[in-house]
Amino acid sequence: MLYELILSLHLALTKPKILGASSVTLASHSISLENRSDNQFVNDVFKDNILLTLYYLDNKINDKTQIDWEKINQPLKVKFTLQPTETFAFHEKTLKKYSDNLVKTTNSHFIGSEGFRNSGHLIGDGICHLASLIYWVAEDAGLTAYSPSDHNFAKINEVPREYGVGILSPNPLGNLYIVNNLEKPITFSFDFDGENLTVAVVTVTQ
Repeated sequence: MLYELILSLHLALTKPKILGASSVTLASHSISLENRSDNQFVNDVFKDNILLTLYYLDNKINDKTQIDWEKINQPLKVKFTLQPTETFAFHEKTLKKYSDNLVKTTNSHFIGSEGFRNSGHLIGDGICHLASLIYWVAEDAGLTAYSPSDHNFAKINEVPREYGVGILSPNPLGNLYIVNNLEKPITFSFDFDGENLTVAVVTVTQ
């Protein structure tokens, strides 16, 4: 009995330790939210709408009565994870082929009743910049990404033209679709430092 106890203790002390999992960044890109437009008012509208979308995405707010613009403009970190085969869409009106495995959207419709601001041209103006940044990162990470509508009608500063996404809710053709086609979970991380927004796709390895 004593021998078995000593052996058990020895094995516990000498058992190889499994090192913690480490994260690997598959792709990462940043844009300045102070460089969305040359017009300061329009830039501020774009910035507010981008950050508000992230708050809806993270379920930090559920309606416009909870909006505190001073708080929303503070540094922010948001994450969501897709398991293999799972789909993210920018809004809930999706093409049929992406509906079965849809698990995540921004939870918003980019309308005035949700608190989205108007640039003078469009309520929710600026969200296409966020969608385009996500699309760019997803493509570079090797994920399956599809944007039915491009953004060739206007330049998106700091994002290559080929990644421009046109978002129009509730039109499924004005959406962005991302499928995790990898064999392991991936996490989208959003990091706003008060000026720059960085979006990254991260996975975990042992």
